[in-house]
Amino acid sequence: MSTKLQPLADYLVAQAEEPERKTASGLLLPENATEKPKAAKVLAVGKDVKQVKVGDSIIYKSYSTTEVKLDGTEYILVKEEDVLATVK
Repeated sequence: MSTKLQPLADYLVAQAEEPERKTASGLLLPENATEKPKAAKVLAVGKDVKQVKVGDSIIYKSYSTTEVKLDGTEYILVKEEDVLATVK
């Protein structure tokens, strides 16, 4: 998946992954009962990003992102220093 957004410096563009809406026992949770996602898939990286690459799934500090909507799609901009981990 490509994006029209090209991040600068140590920023990356990601798309939030949907939270699980089903419990371990199989119950479906209403949308307002799930937490805001803190995991995302990286779509583009700035030239100074060293440890994260396009396609990685990341865990990030949710309070330090910038949300952008472009052509009906929501993206988040995250500084590399606010990425806590990659998910394998």
